[in-house]
Amino acid sequence: MEKQKQTYDRVSIITPCWNGEKYIGETIESVLAQTVTDWEMIIVDDGSSDHSAQVVQTYVDRDERIRLICQENAGSAAARNHGIREATGRYIALLDADDVWEDNFLEEQLKLMQEKDAACVYSSYRLMDENSKVYGHVVRAPKELTYKKMCVRNYIGCLTGLYDTRAAGKIYLREELKSLRDDYAFWLDCVAAKGIAYGNPEPLARYRVLASSTTGNKKKLIRVQWRFYREYLKLGWIKSLSNLLRWGVYGVFKFR
Repeated sequence: MEKQKQTYDRVSIITPCWNGEKYIGETIESVLAQTVTDWEMIIVDDGSSDHSAQVVQTYVDRDERIRLICQENAGSAAARNHGIREATGRYIALLDADDVWEDNFLEEQLKLMQEKDAACVYSSYRLMDENSKVYGHVVRAPKELTYKKMCVRNYIGCLTGLYDTRAAGKIYLREELKSLRDDYAFWLDCVAAKGIAYGNPEPLARYRVLASSTTGNKKKLIRVQWRFYREYLKLGWIKSLSNLLRWGVYGVFKFR
């Protein structure tokens, strides 16, 4: 007898896009290839000056599950929040306009979420360059994450996280952080919904490392990371310094 395919509640995929015409098509194609089909993809064009909106519109015209929202430039946090407000799905996923999922991403993450009765799950992922070539080691996901552990650094690759809104309602990014570490704060809040999150060891996504990206230059982020520990998490000086050193060491090896 053929095994009946598992069905899941809808996933809302939130994709902020600013001048992303070069990669947004590849990102959308990875969503279209998902083995789970009950999803909506909300792409928020954040005041792009290139042809991002036109590229996205070609997909909107082909598939009613894809939506395009255009707004004046306000930063990725505001764009993501705009998408979350419009979301109709039970689950929320954040997928940037230059990253991609493996075709079984949603299926495996939803399966893990049900097995663990979790509010938040994440996975391992691979790194790729500007030409979509995979390189380096797999960024491994810890088996479990508590809120306390998340205060050391953000262990959740933003493109791999999935959050169940039934745990604590919709969670929004903190726009006052000005799109720097707002994703870290978001996943902290998602983990806090049940106090624990679960990681899938399988690399289910590919994160694009761009030479021009903020993440690509860790030196510029040292002050931001320090302020996040001290001002946002309210950690003491010694604990903040210890966490900063651990974050720095991790960053050196992550992108090799």
